[in-house]
Amino acid sequence: MTDGGMSRAMRPTFIWSIIGVAFMLIAPHVLELFTIINLTTAIALAVLALSLALIWGYGGILCFGQVAFFGIGAYAYTIGAINFGGSTWAILLAVVVACAFAAVLGYFIFYGRISDVYLGVITLTVTLILFSLIRRTSGPEYKIGNALLGGFNGVTSPPLNMPWDARAFLFPEQVFYVAMAALILCYLFAGWLVNTHFGRVCVSIRENELRAELLGYDTRAYKLGIFTIGAGIAAIAGVLFCNGVGRVTPDVFSLYNAALTIIWVIVGGRGTLVGPVIATFALFYLTTALGGQTVLNNNLVLGIILIVFVLVVPKGIAPTIVDWFGGKRRSSRRPQRSRRSMARRAEEPQ
Repeated sequence: MTDGGMSRAMRPTFIWSIIGVAFMLIAPHVLELFTIINLTTAIALAVLALSLALIWGYGGILCFGQVAFFGIGAYAYTIGAINFGGSTWAILLAVVVACAFAAVLGYFIFYGRISDVYLGVITLTVTLILFSLIRRTSGPEYKIGNALLGGFNGVTSPPLNMPWDARAFLFPEQVFYVAMAALILCYLFAGWLVNTHFGRVCVSIRENELRAELLGYDTRAYKLGIFTIGAGIAAIAGVLFCNGVGRVTPDVFSLYNAALTIIWVIVGGRGTLVGPVIATFALFYLTTALGGQTVLNNNLVLGIILIVFVLVVPKGIAPTIVDWFGGKRRSSRRPQRSRRSMARRAEEPQ
């Protein structure tokens, strides 16, 4: 892809990033502190959805256990921050540990030629194993360095601090800025990645893996690469989440969170990056609103939403809206073309 082609392909990504920057600058001045704290949690979940949108929508890898890397990132950050006495190196540790875990797991999956169905089963099983193991670490003997794992009660996450200054903790408004900046940067990175040669090969593998292999590409290496990158983004989401909530518990590995991540991508639109991000915010606040009443069950509502989108809007919100506007634009051009062709016929000599 030429530089001009790359610029045109990245234009929607830049537009949405500018909108995100504007929201980041305006929101703390017009919203209450409680809303800002809730927004930080929603932003962390949006980064998680973005990670699955990348590997599923563009790599064709349906990972039912994306929350495994999310939870590993949260726990690695918390344990690292407690032992290092600050968050600077703990953030890097969280990303490295999650990427390393994904690389090892992905190596056995992709180089073992595991089919897509078994891939989903394996990743979900790994997530549930982590959920079960962490819940059984409530004794004082279960600790890493100075950090007690806490079992089902979890462990309090040290707050973010200014780089290289462990005593300068960030306030909730500042954590919101960090979370929004992380979301925008991850979105820009993912948007750039899918438009590179690496990203285009991943999309071709998603469409027809055998044809990509016949063209000489090592599909296993590309799938492992995008799988590992997605795990790193999920780890960043875990770091943001435990800072927004203030602690990390085994519930980060729960089946409920694993299913939610899939729903966000389906509703937002597989094959897009901004769609799952928007869907995450919408469903987060929908479930929050439903939590304040006792008539409707959250799981029931989410199940109905999933069924409706799978049956009625299978492409998701973002692709459907794009197709609708594209159809309107094409239909508006047809009368103009027909009028031009009629005018040319009238001008032709009889």
